[in-house]
Amino acid sequence: MELQQALKVLAANRGDNVVVTTMAAIGEWFQLSNTPLDFAYMPSSMGQGPGLGLGIALAQNRHGVVVVNGDGSMLMNLGSLVTLASHPASLYLVIMDNQMYEITGGQPTVGAGKVDFAELARGAGIKRVYHFETLDDWRQHAGEALSGPGPVVIWLRIAGRLGQQTPKPPRPMAEQLERLKGVLSTSNASQ
Repeated sequence: MELQQALKVLAANRGDNVVVTTMAAIGEWFQLSNTPLDFAYMPSSMGQGPGLGLGIALAQNRHGVVVVNGDGSMLMNLGSLVTLASHPASLYLVIMDNQMYEITGGQPTVGAGKVDFAELARGAGIKRVYHFETLDDWRQHAGEALSGPGPVVIWLRIAGRLGQQTPKPPRPMAEQLERLKGVLSTSNASQ
């Protein structure tokens, strides 16, 4: 499946979850959704999206949090799986596995095609783990995977794209933070 196709399925099944996108997904996601519950996280250090998502999920309980992470970012911080397993929260970690560092030149990730993110997640203690190789399977099971108790890891095999540029967030970080804080504080006040 293509990244855009996978994200369209996510957009159709996200419910009222916060969606934190990282790296290549940033540019594609904001063509599909642009609400205060969308947060483009473009850090200077890869692999920190799951920790940010966990913090958001633990800070409030009205909205679940979906973190869209690339396989390269996931490899940069495999320890985050143990942290997620140790802090139950409504967090859904979607790993987009294209077996390359897409926005830094298309270099293959170490272990490309050999890394089993489902087994890594289970080994870290995460009970709900899904793996989808095809768009049809992802469409059929996305609603189930993106609901219920977390943490959840969803591993999607997607096609790599060469020649991609580093995406730019749709708005400055400070503005994104204010929008997200505004909707989360409104949500917490109504609890």
